[in-house]
Amino acid sequence: MIKLVSWNVNGLRACVTKGFYDYFKETDADIFCLQETKLQEGQIAMELGEEYVQYWNYAEKKGYSGTAVFTRIKPLSVHYGMEENAEPEGRVITLEFEGFYVVTVYTPNAKRDLTRLDYRMEWEDRFRSYLLQLDAVKPVIVCGDLNVAHQEIDLKHPKPNLGNSGFTLEERGKMTDLLQSGFLDTFRHLYPDRADVYSWWSYMPKVRERNVGWRIDYFLASERLQPLLVDAQIDCHIMGSDHCPVLLTLEDI
Repeated sequence: MIKLVSWNVNGLRACVTKGFYDYFKETDADIFCLQETKLQEGQIAMELGEEYVQYWNYAEKKGYSGTAVFTRIKPLSVHYGMEENAEPEGRVITLEFEGFYVVTVYTPNAKRDLTRLDYRMEWEDRFRSYLLQLDAVKPVIVCGDLNVAHQEIDLKHPKPNLGNSGFTLEERGKMTDLLQSGFLDTFRHLYPDRADVYSWWSYMPKVRERNVGWRIDYFLASERLQPLLVDAQIDCHIMGSDHCPVLLTLEDI
């Protein structure tokens, strides 16, 4: 079995004071991916044990974005950013293993006023093209905060949020395009009708207590990995961030 975890920690230095290490040890993942680390090199020393190798992609802007991967399966290679270009916002890390790739991603937010929607659309096209290049070589597992609730079942109040950042027709359409390119939304594939399961809640009062959330954190996988899927979980009860961790378990690839 291979166990993977993905978590938008929304500031790793804060998250480690709110139970991160306890959860990390409890899950005992083979590959643990983070988004929104919000730190620079040298600002934290993660004590994860010698079995884990750490890979970091820092944003140029301080206290912003950033991704990381902790793995005890030694990768064949590691790539930061997409194609030949390093992303200045530290949004993508790709690990190549013997039989598959793992890509962790923090997709750009379109912003509340949608001023970054055009950039988001262009970024989505580049990201899909990048994943398809990888998929042509070996199967791909994509995880992270994709900043979109794909279907109405993926957020508590779809009607009033239609057209808002994260639930525009444009963003949802790009997710559809990606899935139709040969990828599975593993949680929705395994649990097509499971409602009221979310991975992000706003900081507004009582929102999380009432479970008024969005499912915007995902594990996607190349369709040909479908026979190897064991389970996909969302650990809604885990605090420490405005997002909760999502998990994927597969048979050995």
